Amino acid sequence: MSDMPALAATDPEIHGLILDEARRQHDYIRLIPSENYASQAVMEATGSILNNKYSEGYPGRRYYEGQDYIDRIETIAIERAKALFGVQHANVQPYSGSPANQAVYLALVKPGETVMGLGLPFGGHLTHGWNVNFSGMLYRAVQYDVDPSTHLVDLDRVEALARKERPRIIICGGTAYPRIWDFEGFAQIAKAVGAILVADIAHIAGLVAAGVHPSPFPHAPIATTTTHKTLRGPRGGMVLSDGTYAKEIDRAVFPGLQGGPHNHTTAAIAVALKEAMTDDFKRYARQTVANAKALAEALGERGFRLISGGTDNHLILIDVTPRGINGKPAAQALHKAGIECNYNTVPYDPRKPFDPSGIRLGTPSITSRGMTEREMPLIAKWIDRAVEHADDDAALARIRAEVAEFCQAFPAPGIRI
Repeated sequence: MSDMPALAATDPEIHGLILDEARRQHDYIRLIPSENYASQAVMEATGSILNNKYSEGYPGRRYYEGQDYIDRIETIAIERAKALFGVQHANVQPYSGSPANQAVYLALVKPGETVMGLGLPFGGHLTHGWNVNFSGMLYRAVQYDVDPSTHLVDLDRVEALARKERPRIIICGGTAYPRIWDFEGFAQIAKAVGAILVADIAHIAGLVAAGVHPSPFPHAPIATTTTHKTLRGPRGGMVLSDGTYAKEIDRAVFPGLQGGPHNHTTAAIAVALKEAMTDDFKRYARQTVANAKALAEALGERGFRLISGGTDNHLILIDVTPRGINGKPAAQALHKAGIECNYNTVPYDPRKPFDPSGIRLGTPSITSRGMTEREMPLIAKWIDRAVEHADDDAALARIRAEVAEFCQAFPAPGIRI
């Protein structure tokens, strides 16, 4: 990042806090699976003068003049998304993943109709029908779960629920599910009950783009995603489809939910999609999964209880209660030790969501810094030490110093300290 002289002169307080955050992102081992490091190119597009332009509508069909270059930028982003994911239609205007999901609901489901998704306590997302979210307030939401012993999605259980409830849409995807999604199996269930299958690939979009995780296409007619996380773009969203519901989706995004798109974000999405087409990105995606597997194995060897026994993707879910600690204090101790994660419910968690039994880890950020399987046992050792000494601030401070020194060898993309 640059020195930002204009910001420093205008608002030194905010400037200082941004520099503090840059230092933190550089000196911490960041293991939140929904976070990553965007490239300098992506951040330059995000912070560009495109922020100044209003562009309600779509390329060639705007309500404001002066769209000569904006139309070209959005068209490039659309065409790159279509090429990367092998789809017929892409809408790149959603402000993030939740608005993308909301657009799909608005396009396809009437208030009061039944929607079906993975329950939040089992690794789903708020927008998959949870009761405090619009998806659970406006629609009749039913939730499938995971097997109590394996913690895997059991398609027989999913099918039984779908046949009983007859949902209008079935959502597959989640935020804390460490295994492969069987899109083909879900598609067969959706076809059997006359439902529309929607794949939420927000967490795994980068892995899908690189061919490391199976694609939802051609099994699902619609997929939603964020553009950050494993895709390493700006904070935005997309709705991808086979074209069947293209008009309905476009109308739902605009004018149904949003006004003008964030053109600076659209440009940054285009840049990230171009980066995702490279061999370097494919290597990063493969390494992300390899790192997650190696970290999970190292943690398992140290006695941590891994939900589902391991991982097939970029994230790891751990029940830390066998170590005599709950998820929230464990995450707080790790933070003091320079390791960033989040506390998280585990399947069939007896504890409340704000003080759950588990923590959630992921490897996208550390992989973007160049870490490989070689570094995972050391990271597991630090995690083990931090959990063991969660009440010892001096011990945690010593770990944090070791972590900060370690991070110097792995430059963080887009951050110059």
